[in-house]
Amino acid sequence: MAKIFVEAYGCSASFADSEMISGLIVNGGHTLAEDSSQADLNILVTCSVKDSTANKMIHRIKSLKAKPLIVAGCLPKAEKSTVEKISQHASMLGPNSLGKTLQVIDSTLRGIKHVELEDSDISKVGLPKVRLNSVVGIVEIASGCMSECTFCQTKLAKGDLSSYRIGDIVRQVETEISEGCKEIWLTSTDNGCYGLDIDTDLPSLVKAVSEIPEDFMIRVGMMNPMYMPKIKDKLIESYQSDKVYKFLHIPLQSGSDQVLHDMKRGHTVNTVREIIKKAKLRFTNFTISTDIIVGFPTETRSDFEKTVELINEIRPDMVNLSKFSARPGTEAAKLKQLDSAEVKNRSKIIFELINKISLENNQKWIGWKGKVLFDEQTEDGIKGRNFAYKPVFLKEEIKIGQTCVVEIVDATTRSIQGKIAS
Repeated sequence: MAKIFVEAYGCSASFADSEMISGLIVNGGHTLAEDSSQADLNILVTCSVKDSTANKMIHRIKSLKAKPLIVAGCLPKAEKSTVEKISQHASMLGPNSLGKTLQVIDSTLRGIKHVELEDSDISKVGLPKVRLNSVVGIVEIASGCMSECTFCQTKLAKGDLSSYRIGDIVRQVETEISEGCKEIWLTSTDNGCYGLDIDTDLPSLVKAVSEIPEDFMIRVGMMNPMYMPKIKDKLIESYQSDKVYKFLHIPLQSGSDQVLHDMKRGHTVNTVREIIKKAKLRFTNFTISTDIIVGFPTETRSDFEKTVELINEIRPDMVNLSKFSARPGTEAAKLKQLDSAEVKNRSKIIFELINKISLENNQKWIGWKGKVLFDEQTEDGIKGRNFAYKPVFLKEEIKIGQTCVVEIVDATTRSIQGKIAS
């Protein structure tokens, strides 16, 4: 029996994988180490979506490889040779190979390199887990996606869409709630295409989960716009439940239809515009999160200016801004890249714009009074979320998992500050 350290990076699905790996470790009779120095074996759950992230993964592999090491997640599946170049003795575990976790651990502890990158037939719903946050239940609803984006390496790592059954997901959510979770994250590579392979859809799942008769909140994770026209009316209807955060993470990537076409995104600017308009018409306060890639190889100055115009129009609350990075194995990596100084300049313009819009959006909440569920302890105090999933910070002593009535007294670009309302 060994002490094992698990460290995760990337999206919520990656963190969900790390929770399940930890659950399998404990169920297998091993114990979890709090840091690498105490461990007999290290497991690194990786992300490879951007160059900067991949470089961080490479640094972590180098720093952890002095001990027996398993590199799990997207990087070994998408770039096996990169992992082998950094650590030729490291074992590997793919994002859809979690059923082989204990076998890989056993071999690695005996000094035998073990590589399991093929997809297994084991569903991630129902696997044991050790939560990173005791009040947040991260529930994977599918693996893989249906897109063929020219810039994205995730498809190389996670493959085609494989949705889990609604009944199985509902039972998993019920388990999470029974074990003390107050907030459920429905997550996958792309929630927008959930169920299209098993004759159902995301709104049907959201409705089924929201009908569980317990006190909890639901965060619906990222959904790509290309599948939204089919489900948008039903989706907005499913958001009417008080249990569903009024929050939409819908990656735009560019404000230019030509660039979207070159990216093979499968949607137009109008697709996103209509969905956001519909959500904001139905709900007075609705939080919009989006992703923008600056400097895609075919992006002209005119294309970039269209992105700026669209951000000014839709005024998103949160933007995950990335400078384009050519990921190995993707179509866009073969294209002539833009001048790095120009990409940096465009990124700076967008960064300043989104900070301005975020601050203005957050300042509108000053004076609001309502319920906030506190779900995370941070260095700046305790953080919670209101009905629109806005991050609310509080200086007072509140326990994780507690819901309080809060009045908003101040705002920054990243959050809103509150005090307990009398």
